[in-house]
Amino acid sequence: MQPKHTNSLIKETSPYLLQHAHNPVNWEAWNPEVLKRAKTTNKPLLISIGYAACHWCHVMEHECFEDEEVAKVMNENFINIKIDREERPDIDHIYMDALQMMTGSGGWPLNIIALPDGRPYWGATYVKKEDWITVLTQLSTLYTTEPDKVITYARNMAEGIKQINLVETNTDTNSYSLEELKKCVEKWSGYFDTFLGGYKRAPKFMMPVNLDFLLHYAISQKSESILEYVNTTLNRMAYGGIFDHVDGGFSRYAVDTKWHVPHFEKMLYDNGQLISLYAKSYASTENPLYKEVTEKTIHFVTSELRNEKGAFYSSLDADSLNDFGKLEEGAYYVWKAQELKRLLKDDYPVFKDYYNINSYGLWEHENYVLIRDQSDDEIARKHHIDTIELKSRIRRSLELLSKERKKRDYPRLDDKILTSWNGLLLKGLVDAARYLENDSYLSLALENAEFILENLTKPDGSLYHNHKEGTSTINGYLEDYASVIDAFIGLYEITFDEKWLLNSKRLTDYCIDNFYDAKSSLFFFSSTQDAFVIRRTIEIADNVVPASNSIMALNLLRLSKVFQKTAYKITYQKMLKNVEPNFDDNPQNYANWLHLILLEKLPFYEIAIVGDDYKEKAQTLTKAYLPNTIITGTQKKSELPLLKNRFVAGSTHIYICQEGSCKLPLTQTKEVLTLLRANNKD
Repeated sequence: MQPKHTNSLIKETSPYLLQHAHNPVNWEAWNPEVLKRAKTTNKPLLISIGYAACHWCHVMEHECFEDEEVAKVMNENFINIKIDREERPDIDHIYMDALQMMTGSGGWPLNIIALPDGRPYWGATYVKKEDWITVLTQLSTLYTTEPDKVITYARNMAEGIKQINLVETNTDTNSYSLEELKKCVEKWSGYFDTFLGGYKRAPKFMMPVNLDFLLHYAISQKSESILEYVNTTLNRMAYGGIFDHVDGGFSRYAVDTKWHVPHFEKMLYDNGQLISLYAKSYASTENPLYKEVTEKTIHFVTSELRNEKGAFYSSLDADSLNDFGKLEEGAYYVWKAQELKRLLKDDYPVFKDYYNINSYGLWEHENYVLIRDQSDDEIARKHHIDTIELKSRIRRSLELLSKERKKRDYPRLDDKILTSWNGLLLKGLVDAARYLENDSYLSLALENAEFILENLTKPDGSLYHNHKEGTSTINGYLEDYASVIDAFIGLYEITFDEKWLLNSKRLTDYCIDNFYDAKSSLFFFSSTQDAFVIRRTIEIADNVVPASNSIMALNLLRLSKVFQKTAYKITYQKMLKNVEPNFDDNPQNYANWLHLILLEKLPFYEIAIVGDDYKEKAQTLTKAYLPNTIITGTQKKSELPLLKNRFVAGSTHIYICQEGSCKLPLTQTKEVLTLLRANNKD
């Protein structure tokens, strides 16, 4: 059947925007022509921001945007703009700040009413149909009858949006010390849930940025309590329903304190970071659970989010059709007890105890979300079998459930390709290849990296932000450059192909030329060549993904060591200095920055390996968790300052350097590891 309604979103490539292409609302994408028309007609903007995997975005679409009565009010009184927040994070930043200023909270769908020039004067998240019609009618009347009042409010709001993003120059001559960091972490740890992991609250987000720093801190400071907290959190997350025990991969967050019931959408950015985190944690603890979680998560992203060219899609929806043909959150993932008994037969009693098909694992409507709370040894003892037999039964059961689940209606896929999220996933693959010593993961990483160079890079060497069906339309943001640079540096450290290091340097120099703000000594989120509304954002706070500026600062540190480039060092040190005043009050929002304190205050080593056996010796070093190093290597010749003129025929030498000054070379990796670990202290 021909759809009754079609709007201009039909010309877009974003799956989220295309979902709204047949709404009766006259939606348009954000573009200069639409904004110009709004000014010409003096109509206010109705800006609605969401993303494809957002459950409440779908609910509001069904209740409001598919309704002709609602559409009539919207079309008569507003220029209606639909935005995919993942395509346009620059706009999302602005209006999320506005909403938080207006209401004290935020979320999606993010609905904003703004002047024709984009300055906001009202905002809300999900709104029911009746309330939506009422408030839109009132706002339209207010704009028509009291425009001066609306304009004054919007002017003040725009000024506030600018002010909250200002970063002042820090003139304090004292640098943030290790002692201050210890006090900061001690205060922060008061919020830790040491029994269930994460923080003492619900919902629980996994926050891999925080755990990555805390792992680094625990190892470098030899803090048993912090390491125990990190391991507790990683174990509980891996045991929880937030992890898909059947086919791997993590959902976005859990709605409870025990990581049981997830908000079922699966995002590429979470899984990319968690692959990296669990791989590093495996390297530092040798806990086989962490290796298993890494492998299963990679299985998920490669089997369900990867295209034929090696790029990765964005997300899987939380909702899918249930047995009654209705969209329901989690329908694809949950199980009924009778269904499990029928499928698993004799293996059911063991499976029942292993994944808590009981009151502990019960969710709602007699549905169970699989969750563990006992070790393999405990379950094996209870059933009088050994752990090998237990693992065999559980593996067999999960394979059966995977086949059965594939008969269900599959969650909707957001198949756009985002450069920044592919960068995070690439880094995860690099770390998995490195710490699990798995060449197949390296092959996946190389294929993805080549895709970025071939399909997400413009002829002038700059990056695109997005890619869909062979088309890229949006210029890259700082997050795209930062995550790709980080991943390329990591890729160099396990391949020693200088192509990746040189591309990292080239992209870094592009950022300095096109994103750097001399006033704040930080980088803008969008290029100085691109248009902006209200302000050009400077992103410094880490969240579920690290802030683009914190990744850039760490990139600059590492590149300054490899290329011995003082300008990079001066830049990242200025960046760090201006962000330091935020650390004590909000360490959880600056965790990625805190790595820099450890890397600056503790010894940092540049490792140079030169000779015929450089790859074999490097592999012994790279599989160890050594966050305070960068490793370079070559067989004979290289123009890299650390490697130049170091070749000695007939032997492979390992140089341990600091700021380019090297000790006498060693030949045994065991000696090197002993020296590095012994010196990793204040």
